[in-house]
Amino acid sequence: MYHNPVLLKQSVDDLVTNPDGIYVDCTFGGGGHSREILSRLSDKGRLFSFDQDLDALKNTIDDPRFTLINQNFRFLENSLLMYGISQIDGVLADLGVSSHQFDEAERGFSTRSNAPLDMRMNVMQGLDAKRVINDYDEEQLADIFYYYGELREARKLARDIVHHRKAKSIETTEDLKKLFSYLPPHKVNKFYAQLFQAIRIEVNQELEVLKEMLIQAYNVLKPEGRLVVISYHSLEDRLVKRFLKNGMFEGEPERDIYGNYKKAFELVKSKAIIPDDKEIEENSRARSAKMRTGIKV
Repeated sequence: MYHNPVLLKQSVDDLVTNPDGIYVDCTFGGGGHSREILSRLSDKGRLFSFDQDLDALKNTIDDPRFTLINQNFRFLENSLLMYGISQIDGVLADLGVSSHQFDEAERGFSTRSNAPLDMRMNVMQGLDAKRVINDYDEEQLADIFYYYGELREARKLARDIVHHRKAKSIETTEDLKKLFSYLPPHKVNKFYAQLFQAIRIEVNQELEVLKEMLIQAYNVLKPEGRLVVISYHSLEDRLVKRFLKNGMFEGEPERDIYGNYKKAFELVKSKAIIPDDKEIEENSRARSAKMRTGIKV
């Protein structure tokens, strides 16, 4: 079972405004969003989809308007240039880890299965979760848990891991979870979700990759082109929200003497769109999704 596309109609409604246009789906996965985009395009329209996961290539779409690029979306701009594309009408990025990646136990993404510590979205890359847990020093681990997992007890967690691995390497997800068996049962699920999120973000450099993609999306979008991003945790959503507001991730933009600054995008809606109860009931992984759409100024 591949990723059940979240906010499918809402995202593609916001994205496709020109049936003859050129669009990008940054996260192809099972192809749900891509197929919906293609259904809205004319014979002149084109869709380029990105996915670094080799498994996603099995889902490619046989359509002359469609091109699947086996790359991380951090290479958006250069990859499009290889096809002679310098400007596009819209970019969609659904940042969720696919259901397929969670359900393939050996990938190590899920807190429910015992698997090797991996968590790589691109299985060809060198850094995996095992190296992070066994090779990073205590300060590095604490920072990852605090900033990426928003875990208040980050320093204690890092200390426990470093102490344990002196005696024995931490090889699997169960090995890691056993270190924290002292946690009260009512805290376990949320804690592991935050811990695994933190490690996964570090392994895949998710926040840096997101920043690179957003900047490149702005570069390749035509004026009035649309950027649609579906995020699943506050770290991603804050970056997206700030970038759509002023084209920056930190600091404040320069203002004129009247206090005005140059906007990067006009927001389609001032507040994020979230799935309704029916969608959450049908797909529990949609419950934390937030969608924001900007129109390039």
